Amino acid sequence: MTDFTRRPPPGTGPSSLDTDQDPNRSITPLETPASPASPVFAPPPRPRAPAAAGVPLGGSQPPEPTRSRPAQSAPLPSVIFDPMPRPRVPPAQSAGVAPPGAPPPFNEEMLDVQTERRTAPPGPPPPQERRAPDAERRGGPEADRRGASPGGPERRGSTSAPPQGYVGPERRGFRRGEGSDAPVTNRFWPAQPKTLQEAGLNATFVEELVLKAIFFAGEMRGMDVATRLQLPTALVDEVIEGLRRQKYIDIRGGGGSGVGRSTMIYQLTTFVTDVLRQILDRNRYNGPAPVPFNEWVAAVKQQTVRGNRITRHRMQDKFGDLIIRDYIFDGIGPAMNSGRAIFFYGPPGNGKTAICQGMVNCYEGDIFVPHALLIDDFVVKMFDANIHRAVEDEPGMPSYDRRWVRCRRPLVVVGGELTLEMLDLVYTPEVKYYEAPFQMKASNGMLLIDDFGRQKVSPKDLLNRWIVPLESDVDILTLHTGKKIQVPFDVFAAFSTNLDPSDLVDDAFLRRVRYKLEVQRPDEEQFHEIFQVMCRKRGVPYDARAVDYLIDEHYRPNHRPFAACQPRDLLDQVIDMANYQGQTPRLEPALLDAAVRSYFVRFDKPASSTPTSASAR
Repeated sequence: MTDFTRRPPPGTGPSSLDTDQDPNRSITPLETPASPASPVFAPPPRPRAPAAAGVPLGGSQPPEPTRSRPAQSAPLPSVIFDPMPRPRVPPAQSAGVAPPGAPPPFNEEMLDVQTERRTAPPGPPPPQERRAPDAERRGGPEADRRGASPGGPERRGSTSAPPQGYVGPERRGFRRGEGSDAPVTNRFWPAQPKTLQEAGLNATFVEELVLKAIFFAGEMRGMDVATRLQLPTALVDEVIEGLRRQKYIDIRGGGGSGVGRSTMIYQLTTFVTDVLRQILDRNRYNGPAPVPFNEWVAAVKQQTVRGNRITRHRMQDKFGDLIIRDYIFDGIGPAMNSGRAIFFYGPPGNGKTAICQGMVNCYEGDIFVPHALLIDDFVVKMFDANIHRAVEDEPGMPSYDRRWVRCRRPLVVVGGELTLEMLDLVYTPEVKYYEAPFQMKASNGMLLIDDFGRQKVSPKDLLNRWIVPLESDVDILTLHTGKKIQVPFDVFAAFSTNLDPSDLVDDAFLRRVRYKLEVQRPDEEQFHEIFQVMCRKRGVPYDARAVDYLIDEHYRPNHRPFAACQPRDLLDQVIDMANYQGQTPRLEPALLDAAVRSYFVRFDKPASSTPTSASAR
């Protein structure tokens, strides 16, 4: 059985795990000593090729080749090496006091000691020891005996920590104003593809995208084609050159400054007419190159909305000017940490929708959303400018695949217009490509089904549609060919209704939606606070006596309940009436009375006519 126990670093004393080892034998550590962590915004480090070559993932490493030294050689100090050599630190950086446990730098006295050992009388043959595979390639046996790389004082087997701020191969990434001792964030970062194979596309598909881009534009420069496809210019130039050799496009002239194929202006030739007609009959998608479906699935899992650690302190300033009670925080906080679903219910106009809009601000960081997906040679548009809020790149940020868009976690709100057809892939026969459904665009974000129970579809059918995704985190979508595909349902779903929940939901739904929260009406004190906040936002002086007059004259005598939306609505009507009368908007009894008469209106049903009177007419 393979031993996966981490061995202690050198200099920490003997351990019970290696008492059976020869003290003169050099042991290759199973793990490289951890460097000080740093926040990176790059993909996970690549596997160490020298150590894992020819070894299946998760398997044990083959034994290192061993060599026997001549019998007359005395045993040399054991050398501990890193399977993946780090770049040598320049002498200017390595100067200074060595960290504790690090070997001393090489000097002439060490060479004299080793010379004396080589001239000592022959003794018993030393035990075999493991050596670095590239020891001879980096300077031969002499360099290996001396323990130093040619041209540098750093020892080959040094386990000392790198200098402050050094970013080696395993810690390469983007830092954003944080120290090197901050934790490493294992986040998704799409690497810029260097070949079409790395992009997951074939040359024929990219050629079709280039031809459609030039066809819809009339003529385009090479760099503009690359911008339209969001692919590196070098890849697009190769595709354009191949189309030129096929006589499908031709150079009309140069455009702009600079030299090279990317600055040339291209247009279609008459030889491409029949080919282009077949391409447009297949699909008319004209936009950034799509991302393979399996890559998006992996990205969704890595950017999951599950398992967050949102605390009360972190939520305090994420809801703007909303007046929220403590029980609201205590209810939505655990639900957001679970990432599952929450059900809001209560009377209308008390901020259920506004609370959901503030909840998405509690998720820190950003995610990557692809412009489009490629599923079985069909294109599915994903990025929606009305839903996804793009984030500007910071200076010094490393490059990434521009087929992805950095944006905030999305919030998708659907109301009474929702139908079952809108929850599946929407295929348009005219353009022959798909539009992603709402829940797919809300991946790694939040989906709010507002006014639940007022949709055109019955609540029972709508709940049956959500039961499987809420329980298994997998949604089933159907292509127009009849093929069904599984897509990840990594969405924090929220249901909001002002109807009686007992008439809408059943026990099966309540079991899958673990968190239920009633949003109650504000009391008189909160009513004053909301009025004060609205007056500040509208630029109207707040007058507590005027609000007391409103409550005493129009709420208590009529037993009218408070609602969180009423201060905003009444104040807007006061402002409109004051502007109409040519006055400065302010809280005064006359304007408040006029606003109440217009806002609170009851429509009583007229008395029904008797059959006799109806027949007499």
